[in-house]
Amino acid sequence: MNSKYRVVVVDDEPANLDSLQRILKSDGAEVFVFLTPQEALDHIRKGFVDILLTDLRLQSWSGMDLLEAVKILDPSVEIVMMTAFGTVEIAVEAMKKGAYDFITKPLQKIQVLKAIHRALDRRRLVLENSRLREVVFEGQPNHQRAILGGSQSIKSVMEIAKQAARSRANVLIEGESGTGKGLLAQYIHDQSDCALLKQGVLVKINCTAIPDNLLEAELFGYEPGAFTGAAKRKQGRVELAHQGTLFLDEVGIAPSTLQSKLLRFLQEGEFERLGSNETLKIETRVISATNVDLKSAILSGKFREDLFYRLNVLHIRVPSLRERLDDIPILATQFLSDSAKKNGREVPLIHPKALDLLANYKWPGNIRELQNLMERLVVLNTTGEIRAEDLPQEFGGMKSERLIQIPLGLPLKQVEKLLFDETLKSTDGDKRVAARLLGVHPRTIYRYLEQKTEPAVGVEKPISFCESKAPEIESH
Repeated sequence: MNSKYRVVVVDDEPANLDSLQRILKSDGAEVFVFLTPQEALDHIRKGFVDILLTDLRLQSWSGMDLLEAVKILDPSVEIVMMTAFGTVEIAVEAMKKGAYDFITKPLQKIQVLKAIHRALDRRRLVLENSRLREVVFEGQPNHQRAILGGSQSIKSVMEIAKQAARSRANVLIEGESGTGKGLLAQYIHDQSDCALLKQGVLVKINCTAIPDNLLEAELFGYEPGAFTGAAKRKQGRVELAHQGTLFLDEVGIAPSTLQSKLLRFLQEGEFERLGSNETLKIETRVISATNVDLKSAILSGKFREDLFYRLNVLHIRVPSLRERLDDIPILATQFLSDSAKKNGREVPLIHPKALDLLANYKWPGNIRELQNLMERLVVLNTTGEIRAEDLPQEFGGMKSERLIQIPLGLPLKQVEKLLFDETLKSTDGDKRVAARLLGVHPRTIYRYLEQKTEPAVGVEKPISFCESKAPEIESH
């Protein structure tokens, strides 16, 4: 290891402590050895520790008691258990209580260092995910939390949005679908400094969600008998937005008849309900959004140039996600947290390699696509971690196939042994990942390894992919 790390080792046999101290120091670790759990806890309370390596059976406490106490003191400390009496049940119980790994005595140097290095990788992953979650809302009050990102492009957008919120000027927001135009409109309204606009609400109308023949009635309202089915007076969205903000979403597809009436309203602040000659006057700020290039629409005769200039007093272009790839770790972390809360799940950790793959993707669906992907990963996750291979194939996360040659006629027991050994080798001994790749419970991996180390007595029971119908135990 290039960087130093700190390990607390607990064992009531001095010879074991000396041996482990030599092994870990040779790897660049700063090692603190203790004969009793109480001494170890006193040290952990005082300072920074990366890994706890503890024996399961101690004179005063059990290793399980120490594990639980350390997880209360500092949940980020990764714990590796050692024992000469390893069983599947003990390993599963230790993992349920927060142990990261479980190694059996007699210990070998390579076995110890592999377990320590994997635990260190896990600790770095936990700390990095924690740091990302802190960055998400750093310095942002609750009402600003919809606007996430630290890239220069999003900072520029937010600066204009803050200036817009201090005025009554109309705002035009352009950007691809799924970039967060609606969230930005909400932010501008929420941050309004103008006393008049603070009195009202944000009223939204999506020009794509309402048929053209009903859009005008929905926007400006109508009187009884204005058209078939109009049984009573209805206030339009414009009227409801008095002393507030009117948000015209996807304004670029508004029909030409509506565009002319919108122009008059923007110029004079006046309108009539359908079926009425009474002119109404209101005061409101209009925010428009479009994923259509309005300048091109003007050239093709689909959008009025004079209406464009009325809407476009302040212009904000929201960048696509591929233009702000630096924001993906922050966005992904927040969406994982939101999705876990929504679906009643634990928030999974996301590996740096998975984040790298996310940053290299083109994101045609922008933030909405990322948000949906994070929810899918949360719902389908069973390990508490999201690795590169968990991403869909289009992200490049699928590992290249590693082929295993199996001679014709090889007994099934030997085939299973070969699959277990090769899979564990490919995962560098990571039992959780190996279990996931093989489609078995982690307990099956532990039982297989336990049988490998046992002296042969009678006929050994083969490991079967179909064994054990007990409920799966959640891994942490």
